[in-house]
Amino acid sequence: MTSIDIRLHNTLTKQRQALQPFDPNNVRMYVCGPTVYDFAHIGNARPVIVFDVLFRLLRHVYGAEHVTYVRNITDVDDKINARALRDHPGLPLNEAIRLVTEKTAAQFHKDVAALGNLEPSVEPRATDNITGMVGMIQTLVDEGHAYVAAGEEGLEVLFDTASMPDYGGLSKRNLDEQQAGARVAEKDHKKNPGDFVLWKESAADLPGWDAEFTITRKNRKALKRNDDALTIHGRPGWHIECSAMSERYLWAEIASELSGEAQAHAHQFDIHGGGLDLIFPHHENEIAQSRCAHGTPAMAQIWMHNGFLQVEGQKMSKSLGNFFTIHELLETDNFGGRKWPGEVLRLAMLMTHYREPIDFSVKRLEEAETKLRSWQRAAGEAGETQVSGEVVTALADDLGFQRAQPAIDALAKKANSGNVEAAAELAATLMFLGFDPKAAATLADGVDTAVIETTVAERLAALAAKDYAKADAIRAELLTKDIQLMDYKDPDTGERRTKWEIKS
Repeated sequence: MTSIDIRLHNTLTKQRQALQPFDPNNVRMYVCGPTVYDFAHIGNARPVIVFDVLFRLLRHVYGAEHVTYVRNITDVDDKINARALRDHPGLPLNEAIRLVTEKTAAQFHKDVAALGNLEPSVEPRATDNITGMVGMIQTLVDEGHAYVAAGEEGLEVLFDTASMPDYGGLSKRNLDEQQAGARVAEKDHKKNPGDFVLWKESAADLPGWDAEFTITRKNRKALKRNDDALTIHGRPGWHIECSAMSERYLWAEIASELSGEAQAHAHQFDIHGGGLDLIFPHHENEIAQSRCAHGTPAMAQIWMHNGFLQVEGQKMSKSLGNFFTIHELLETDNFGGRKWPGEVLRLAMLMTHYREPIDFSVKRLEEAETKLRSWQRAAGEAGETQVSGEVVTALADDLGFQRAQPAIDALAKKANSGNVEAAAELAATLMFLGFDPKAAATLADGVDTAVIETTVAERLAALAAKDYAKADAIRAELLTKDIQLMDYKDPDTGERRTKWEIKS
């Protein structure tokens, strides 16, 4: 058993609590992944980075072979259908959908790899798990938590929210609050306004699978049917896919390998993560489905959610012209007039605590780049050196990267003074966090970074002495070597600082 106490903020309890895995030999985490109808935007990158850091921490503490991280891909969705019809109008819909999802999924993988993220242990696709979804839906029908109704677009299997007395525990929304002020027409096919779709009949021009359900006598009577067997050619609702996939990959396929303690908590796992926007309705409804299907008191013991992202102080929106994909930031000069290295984007994300809102700006990226390059220039060869214990301790306290930064700064300072052990520990720590400790040297392409730092210091001394002619001459000389200087104020002291980069 590990001696490191990992404490994480649990959205469900609103408290920070110690992670006590059901089975320390298989710590299990599920994170909601992308809906692959278009290229991922920078807001999509935040949960990927946040939970990659947690994945790395869990692997470090429990051992890489003792952690299972599942992040799904949603490849069946009405937005995907619309994009397929728009981009490939001459193709059969299923073929057009395949082209859209394969292209966008491949781009997503390329983008998140450039941000320094590890691949998850398992990355299931929704369309590969239809059988499990249908099976779970039938269980919910059998247990009285779901029913079939005729909607305007065809038959639907709906979750009956009133059948779960404590529905709303994650978002703290009860049924009375949801129903207050709701104007439900008499012809509405739902029993309750908050009931949500588990399975929906597909029109001829939409993708679908044949799902066989057995319905109750009462439900049969309501539908005016003579038999209880019902086949609905349709597609799953959004929420059921994550319940089915987490059940399959974090329980059903590995249950026999789990410890007795985990067996006593059947159909439950350790951590479920995602963005703040998923708390309601997605995660709330996941909990309802999973708990009611399996009769469990919980789905996951700890629920984690990262905060929202703004761009230059405004909500990201195509209408405001501040909507940026990860690909754009990496490969174009659309943001700040230049391309941004993936590891700079990564550090800029981590510099704000994951539960806090983040303002993504050019200034923030420049600050992150200056900080990262200073660490990389100080790093040595990692070898067999251990990762900084102070950094691990900071991350173990609800992923407190802000408390880890001073420890990394201290290592860099020691390394710059000639401490070889500190330089090696710094390199190992950067690698642990998903950064290449040698990237700064690679970017310099043979330029002696120590000489540049000395020259920059000489220029700052000249500026302090008001010898502006000498300072300008140093800047001009460096520029002939494609080394560009950028002055800025230290945000803490107000003193002049200078960063440099190799012009592309």
